[in-house]
Order: sequence, then structure tokens, then C-alpha cells
Amino acid sequence: MNEMVTKPERQSVWGVFNDLDDVFEGFCRPSRRGVDGGAVVPAVDVSENDDAYVVKAELPGVKKEDLNVTIHDGVLTINAEAGYDNGSGNAGRVIRQERRYGKYVRSLRIGDEIDREKIKAEYKDGLLSITLPKTDAVIPKKIEVQVA
Repeated sequence: MNEMVTKPERQSVWGVFNDLDDVFEGFCRPSRRGVDGGAVVPAVDVSENDDAYVVKAELPGVKKEDLNVTIHDGVLTINAEAGYDNGSGNAGRVIRQERRYGKYVRSLRIGDEIDREKIKAEYKDGLLSITLPKTDAVIPKKIEVQVA
């Protein structure tokens, strides 16, 4: 039971990096841990269609009542906290712990082109989806061109 599946040892490149991903991790991906070592920055996807922006954030283990979404001065902020689960009363010792517990914080500048009265947020299975409708001034309008 103590034999846990682990990643195979990786070869060192130039004696510095274990994997080419390690070289680019800081450049291509946002840090998963906050600057102060506290809150984790959740992974997000941001997409856009003609009518709205859609933000999807991964928040595993977070209950709805521990989730707070705010917009202030054009900044969308997601605050959440996943409580520690010690295995539902399991009194044994922890051999390996990889799941993350604690605070999640993410802020995104969205600007003032959002219709604040029509914002919708859904949370299901650890995925927060926020729909941010664009104001009428921002929605593209097709103009017919007459041929003379």
C-alpha cells in the first residue's frame, strides 16, 4: 500500500532544467500560487462572442457558499475557499497529499463595456462560468453598403 505511483525521474538538460516545460512554465502559464505563497490563482478561460465575454474558472472542492464574485472599477475578482477534507473521519496518517485546499483568488480587468445589470454566473462541478454581456455601444453592428 505504501508503493505510490510517482512520475519517472526525468533527465536533466544542461544540468539545470528537468524538462523543457520547466523552461517555459513561468513564461507561458500564470503562476498557480500567489505572490505571497498564499492564495492559488485558478486557471481561467476567457472567450468572446458578438454579445458577451465568457469567463470560466476552475475551482475544485469549493462550495457555492464559499464563492464570492465581484466587479469594481472594471475589475472582475473571484474569491473562493476550498475547505480541508481529512477523508471523512479517517484517523490514519496522510501518506501523500496532492489536492489543493485553501484560498483561490483571481482578478481580471474587464473594462467598462459590460452591461452590469445582465451579468450571469453559474457554478457546477467545480467550474464557475460568468457571462458578461457587452453594452450596446460595443456590440458590432453590420452596415449595409449600397452599390451605385
